[in-house]
Amino acid sequence: MKKLVTLFALGLLPFGALAEDGMNGANTAWILTATALVLFMTLPGLSLFYGGLVRSKNVLSVLMQCFAIACVASLIWLMFGYSLSFGEGSNFIGDVNRIFMTGMQRDSLSGDIPESLFFMFQMTFAIITPALIVGAFAERMKFSSVLLFSAFWLVAVYFPVCHWVWGGGWLADMGVMDFAGGIVVHITAGVAALVAAMVIGNRKGFPNTAMPPHNMTMTITGAGMLWVGWFGFNAGSALAANGDAAMAMTVTHISAAAGSLAWATMEWVKFGKPSVLGIVTGMVAGLGTITPASGFVGPAGALVIGVSAGIICFYMTQLVKRTWKIDDSLDVFPVHGIGGILGSLLVAVFASPDLGIFSGFGAEPGAGYSILDQLTTQTIGVVATFVYTAVVTLVLLKLTALLTGGIRVSAEEEVAGLDITAHEESGYKF
Repeated sequence: MKKLVTLFALGLLPFGALAEDGMNGANTAWILTATALVLFMTLPGLSLFYGGLVRSKNVLSVLMQCFAIACVASLIWLMFGYSLSFGEGSNFIGDVNRIFMTGMQRDSLSGDIPESLFFMFQMTFAIITPALIVGAFAERMKFSSVLLFSAFWLVAVYFPVCHWVWGGGWLADMGVMDFAGGIVVHITAGVAALVAAMVIGNRKGFPNTAMPPHNMTMTITGAGMLWVGWFGFNAGSALAANGDAAMAMTVTHISAAAGSLAWATMEWVKFGKPSVLGIVTGMVAGLGTITPASGFVGPAGALVIGVSAGIICFYMTQLVKRTWKIDDSLDVFPVHGIGGILGSLLVAVFASPDLGIFSGFGAEPGAGYSILDQLTTQTIGVVATFVYTAVVTLVLLKLTALLTGGIRVSAEEEVAGLDITAHEESGYKF
């Protein structure tokens, strides 16, 4: 039974498992809170974070895209997304037994929490993942294309990968460790962002014209909301109010702090001054990188992961924009994609019970945990997800362009700004 509970807590059992144990009020109360926290990450956290980073003429367009994607993802999740992700189905995709929450009663349980609550908690992950991709094509993609692409992408990328890892699919069978979404959320969103940025092309004037954030106050406000909301993301993924949740919250905070300071230090050394943008971007890198490891590593391991995230993601940002000259507008791939990859690999190391102060709690000491074997498994999961996401995203972008008459706004609309051209509104009136 203990093994089954552990598997369920890691999302490796389908809906309805362990329902006979009865509802646990404490766990239910915590996951209710965690669900609200994860939604808080998107609305308003990610919205404000992204909104402040773009130019003032596009601030409403980014807020609108995040808001609308939340609505679209919620309805698709209700219709069939939950069932395809967590239904038993096959090793690749779930079944349709829970479309429109069919058969789900008020007293239906998923583990020892209401199944409707598990449905809602996982819905918030499906909401934020396509919203993250918005940062790659900000300021230049048609609103109709954003909505259509996001819907297609959820169905063809997010739901299958979610099932592979958390719904009892083939990566779960291999033993891939992804506590809260390093593979499912950050790698998929990051890779999709890179492909989207390359397909849609650079913003007019990039990289020669400076395009600084228009409102850093808004960005750092959103960043603070992301930091707080991430506790629901990671600690909530324990699906219980217990020591796993408490430790996941602790390591999440440590990694965020370490990533922030590491990134700011890199800027200080390289450019002479640390920036506010740098310290909040380092925070997001630290949070994204600890996500897959948060349920398996200890505080010392989280410190190393956070520092590594701040340094490696900083250099990847420079590489993508300055060397490759790819206009991933808000650095989704170098921060979320690379962070997800890094965390998904480092979890194999720091989950080991045999590293002294750096030991994790993914296994008991002397249990025969093999870093090399787990690293091999993690690498397979990372590579498979990377390749699958890249190929399918490319196809979906081409399909979206075909259906919407091109995914990019005209040059005139881009210069005028999407707030006016797409929504007939302005973020500011002076």
